[in-house]
Amino acid sequence: MNNINEIPIFFTIDDNYIPFLAVTLQSLVDNYSTQNLYKIIVLYKKNITEENKNRIYKYKRENLNIEFVDLESKLGEIENKLYTRDYYSKSTYYRLLIPELYPEYDKALYLDSDIVILTDIANLYNVDLEGNLIGAAPDEAIANVKAFQEYAEKVVGVESYSKYFNAGVLVMNLKGLRETKFQDKFLYLLETVKYTVAQDQDYLNRICKGKVKILDGAWDKMPIGGKILKEEELKLLHFNLISKPWLFEGIAYEEYFWKYAEKTEFIEDIKKIKDNYSEEQKVKDMQAGDNLIATAQKEADCVGNDRVKKEDKAQIHEKAKDRLAVLRKIEELERQGKFDIDVEDDPPTIPLKPENVDYLNKKSMSKVKTIVANKVGEKFLNDLIKNNKLIIKEIKGIENMQNVQSGAMVTCNHFNPYDCFTIEKVFRISGQEKNRKLHKVIREGNYTNFPGLYGFFFRNCNTLPLSSNKRTMVEFMKAVDKLLQKGDFILIYPEQSMWWNYRKPKPLKHGAFKLAARSKVPVIPIFITMQDSNMIGEDGFPIQEYIVNIEKPIYPDENATERENTDNMLLKNYEIWKKVYEDFYKIPLEYKTENKE
Repeated sequence: MNNINEIPIFFTIDDNYIPFLAVTLQSLVDNYSTQNLYKIIVLYKKNITEENKNRIYKYKRENLNIEFVDLESKLGEIENKLYTRDYYSKSTYYRLLIPELYPEYDKALYLDSDIVILTDIANLYNVDLEGNLIGAAPDEAIANVKAFQEYAEKVVGVESYSKYFNAGVLVMNLKGLRETKFQDKFLYLLETVKYTVAQDQDYLNRICKGKVKILDGAWDKMPIGGKILKEEELKLLHFNLISKPWLFEGIAYEEYFWKYAEKTEFIEDIKKIKDNYSEEQKVKDMQAGDNLIATAQKEADCVGNDRVKKEDKAQIHEKAKDRLAVLRKIEELERQGKFDIDVEDDPPTIPLKPENVDYLNKKSMSKVKTIVANKVGEKFLNDLIKNNKLIIKEIKGIENMQNVQSGAMVTCNHFNPYDCFTIEKVFRISGQEKNRKLHKVIREGNYTNFPGLYGFFFRNCNTLPLSSNKRTMVEFMKAVDKLLQKGDFILIYPEQSMWWNYRKPKPLKHGAFKLAARSKVPVIPIFITMQDSNMIGEDGFPIQEYIVNIEKPIYPDENATERENTDNMLLKNYEIWKKVYEDFYKIPLEYKTENKE
């Protein structure tokens, strides 16, 4: 073993997490290299049984050593100062003590025990930190919830929530941390600042701010939010917060967890944990997630925003240039008669397979995510209206939505990312929310690859993604049929494209009307007209005031064929939109399309 690369890897756990540490170690040894010496150091405090230690020692190899270290005598007065919440234990803080506890190491890895490693972990250890104190990936849970974003920036104080890292997977510059007296700073902050959201992770982000090498997200991939990665792109999966395959069904990437769990002698213990996890406990954990979001929002609301930069006006000016370019492109596409092409680039996509989407929310985790997403979305919508980023000046014909007693397709012109929030607000005002749900048909790329909070909404707020995969579209059609027969509403944009602030109705595609004719349900045509407000938006243009025109439902003819109803309903919808446009703007509907022979 001479001249072999030694890699110290720290875990901090209690006895309850021994089965999941076994899964992590199983994935590690299945993917490691014999060219390295892996030294596993498990930090704990007097509560791990000798039986469980011996079961973990079975993962020892010629080039993999395992050591359990009881911190009982080393914590001293520090332990009484450590505070926790919900399902956290004090062991989560132990990682912050590693630099001083192990002066013989200049560099080390810290890993949580709810992870699965899919490549040689040495590749992570060998990352060049370039003089930074920490190497870590952005926290996807933070990036997908606006309250968490504000908390990270305002309360913890990071430059941008995109630079707030998750502390479950760390490359630690132990020498650098010692030289900057990290532990002294941590103990000082522990006495003066109490972080209530992510606790030890918040302290790490605060102290190491500006000295962090942000790693590829594939090194800390979480099941919730963010870009969906292909199998060959995955490096390490982190089943963070309540996204645990051993508690909930339908967790993204769960197949990798069970692949390695099945190889451990803890598999029956893990299955028993899942079987005994009651519905009451599920609800409790879900409520803890909601409470955490509420706590983050309260903390953020207590802090003012002093992050306005001098170059903001210049940035707005640049955004105005971007909008002008979009308007020029719209004009050119109208001239060419290419009404179904999006003006602004969609996110890249990968084919959405049936197993990657739960259209009818049959899985427990799908239900959990939907509940959380809709609650966050409701607050987001209210904030948009409160801050005048979305102005609904008037709603006409609300009775036309209120009086529909069956499932229905809702059509609307598409001119702004926020127009779906407008329809959501109208749906709630109509009172239909009490009896049915509003689902939104979205593009494949918006579901698979849209980043940040919008991506979280796209994946979880009662959305129905289209797909380039034929098998997935079969499931899509089945879901639409079932939802319509159940009595739900489905919002679809029959123009197929979004043109920013475009006021004319565009030619319509058959899809929405074919779905309505197939299920024998009405179409509720909505056309939103707009006018400039007296406020200027961040893009340098006037914020629009919306007048939502809800017209009488278009019912299919019982005596007509599906094809005839599709064509007739499309034509009626277009004529209704055209009339609303001409009546409101007092001009005939004309396109600037050049006629070509």
